[in-house]
Amino acid sequence: MQLNEMQLEQCKSSKWNFTDLKALFLNCTLKLSPGLSHTDGLVKMSRAIMEKSGVTVKVLRPVDFNIATGVYPDMTEQGWEIDEWPGIYEMVKAADILVITSPIWLGDKSSVCTKIIERLYSSSGDLNEQGQYAYYGRVGGCLITGNEDGAKHCAMNILYSLQHLGYVIPPQADAAWLGEAGPGPSYLDPGSGGPENDFTNRNTTFMTWNLMHMARMIKDAGGIPAHGNQRSKWDAGCRLDYPNPEYR
Repeated sequence: MQLNEMQLEQCKSSKWNFTDLKALFLNCTLKLSPGLSHTDGLVKMSRAIMEKSGVTVKVLRPVDFNIATGVYPDMTEQGWEIDEWPGIYEMVKAADILVITSPIWLGDKSSVCTKIIERLYSSSGDLNEQGQYAYYGRVGGCLITGNEDGAKHCAMNILYSLQHLGYVIPPQADAAWLGEAGPGPSYLDPGSGGPENDFTNRNTTFMTWNLMHMARMIKDAGGIPAHGNQRSKWDAGCRLDYPNPEYR
C-alpha cells in the first residue's frame, strides 16, 4: 500500500516508539483468500501506517479457517469435530490492538463478523493476572466497506461489542467507505474513487494513529488500573458495602 505524502510525513515525524506493539486485523470478508477483498484495501492502508511506525501487524481472514459456530471457547467440547478458533484466540490475546473489519450486507456487518464477535464473547469470562477480564488493556477499532448505507450502524455494533468485552475504544476508532446506493463499483474497482477519497483516507489515518496512541498509553501505564473492576475479588465476596475477612 502506497501511503500519501501527508501520511508518510506523519510516520516520519512521529516521536513515539510503537515497536513493542502488536496489532491483529480480522478481515471478516466472505471471500476466501486470495480472492479480492475490497475491505482489505482499507486494511492495507491502516496496516501500512502501523508497520511504518514500527508496529508488528498480522492480518487474517476468518473465512479461511474452520471456525465453529457457538459461544464456548472450544466448540469441539460441544460436539463439533473441528474448531480452529482457539488458535486465533491466542493471536487475539497476543495483540495490543484488534481491528475488526467487515463489508456491509443488507445494511449490517457480515455473517463472518457476527461469528467472530460471538467467539470473542466466548472467552470474555477469562481473567488476567490481576483478576480483571482478559481483554482489559487492549484497544479496539473497526473498518467498514460497502455499496449501501450502514457503515455507522455496523461500527456502532462492532465497537459496542468490543468495549463490552473489555476493549478500550479510543476517539474516532472507525473508518469506512461507501459507494453509491445500488449496483456500482466497489472500493478497489477501477473508477470507484475509493482509494482517492479524502474523507475515508483521513478517517482511516486518524483511527490508526488513535489506536496506536491509546495502546501506547495503556501499555506504558501497565494496563487498566486494577481497582474496582476485578472479577476475582467480586466473586470472592469483596463488596463496597461490607468487608470480607476471608479474602486476602
